[in-house]
Parts: sequence; C-alpha cells; structure tokens
Amino acid sequence: MNIFDHIVRFFQGGGLMMYPIATVLVLGICIAIERWVYLTHSALRNRGLWNEVAPLLAQGNFRQAVQMTSKSHAAIGQILNYGLARITSARRRDDIEKAMEESLMDVVPRLEKRTHYIATFANVATLLGLLGTVIGLINAFAAVATVNPAEKANLLSASISVAMNCTAFGLITAVPLLLIHALLQTKTTELIDSLEMASVKFLNAVTERSLPERRPPQVAAQA
Repeated sequence: MNIFDHIVRFFQGGGLMMYPIATVLVLGICIAIERWVYLTHSALRNRGLWNEVAPLLAQGNFRQAVQMTSKSHAAIGQILNYGLARITSARRRDDIEKAMEESLMDVVPRLEKRTHYIATFANVATLLGLLGTVIGLINAFAAVATVNPAEKANLLSASISVAMNCTAFGLITAVPLLLIHALLQTKTTELIDSLEMASVKFLNAVTERSLPERRPPQVAAQA
C-alpha cells in the first residue's frame, strides 16, 4: 500500500503534463503487445507451413504444395504461392524469383507495421517530460516572486522537486519503450530473414526439379 501511495503522490506531483506522458506510455505498450503477438503468431504459422511444404517441394509434388499454400494465411504461404503460380509459365529461375520478390515486398510492410511508432512515442515521452519540467519551473519562479524572501528558498526547492517529476516520468516511459522497439525490430528482422531463406530454398528445389539450367551453346558445342 505504501508503494501505491508513493506512486500516486509522484504522479500527482508532476502536474498536468503527467497525463499526456501516461497516455503515450499506454499507447506504446498496447502497440508493443499487439506487434509481439502478431510476429510470434506469424513466425509459428510460417514454420508450421514450411515444415509441411518442404517435403513436397523435395519430391517435386508442386500441385499438392499449391493446394496447401493457397489455403494458408501465413506470410510464407503467400510468397510460395506466387512462386508456384509461375512454375508452369516461367522459362528461367529469374522469372520465379522476381514473382517471389514482388510478394515479399507486399508482406514485409505488414510485418514492420506500427513498430516505428514505439520509438516515436519514446522520443515524445522524453520531450513531454522536459516540457513539463520547464513549465513547472516557470510556474515556480513566478510563484516565489511575490512571497516573503525568507520563504523563497523552501518554496523554490519544493517547486523544483515537483517539476522534476515530469522529466523522471518521461525517462521512465522512454527507456522501456526504446528497449521494446529494439526487441521488436530484431524479431521482425529475424522473421524477414527466415522468409528470404525459405524463398531461396524454394527456388533451389524448383530449379532442381522443373527448371534444369541449360548449358551455354559454346559449352555444348565443345562437348
């Protein structure tokens, strides 16, 4: 109970600017939770689908692979579906690769969506904390201008202590948000790298099964 009372007094002592900082903190945490759940769920779905499709690709069973990827909502399913759709019409490996790159460009923004807001909120919280402190100091100096000189020191020190609460709360909000942003960025990068790796493995499997590379004419002639 004492800790709760201390938190309440700390919050009330910071003035009105504590409320915008608290709002930024809540928004940042909500976005962080949503992104973490989305990225974790996406990674699990991608891994599960790849474990099912990889044996089919190794066997050259592209028709059954298409049936699985077309029904899946996983990011890797969309990418592989683009590549599988081009197998029959593609003459070169590059044709399939370009189709998969196009799909990857569509998937990546969904993975990175809203993550950058967390870093922005961290910066905003820091600036709001400084703004609240400046406003508090202005009010403190304005208040002591009309009081008894004997009371100025005590009143000024108390006012400055209250004003610094805003800076402290801004930093308390900003530091965790920055750490969360770095963590989510790392998780997103790992997920994108896994999609790119799966695309390369898919291209290699397709090349071996249905698009054998032709030897250059001069090599064939020498043979």
